[in-house]
Amino acid sequence: QVQLVESGGGLVQSGGSLRLSCRASGIISRLNPMGWYRQAPGKQRELVADVAARINGSPTTTYANFAKGRFTISRDDATNTVALQMDSLKPEDTAVYYCNLKLPSRQHWGQGTQVTVSS
Repeated sequence: QVQLVESGGGLVQSGGSLRLSCRASGIISRLNPMGWYRQAPGKQRELVADVAARINGSPTTTYANFAKGRFTISRDDATNTVALQMDSLKPEDTAVYYCNLKLPSRQHWGQGTQVTVSS
């Protein structure tokens, strides 16, 4: 049984930083992508960033355009943990952030953590 437990999030002023963390329990391969999505009120859920190891080569990371240069995703395969460091936050980053794990059979979601950026 796979479970994703998130921590972090909260309220921060514009320009501030927050760090989200997500730990996966269960049998996880470093090759399974883990990452973060977000959903703002009235909008669709969208990818923020994800990361997966490769059999040959460095891990592959994907960032949404809005995250490039401001957010950094990292992963610790020893603890099945993925973290998202968010810097230079903007009010438009306000959303519920969800941890995501993609397995061959299905994908799993965390319960979501609220990030609110005040102007």
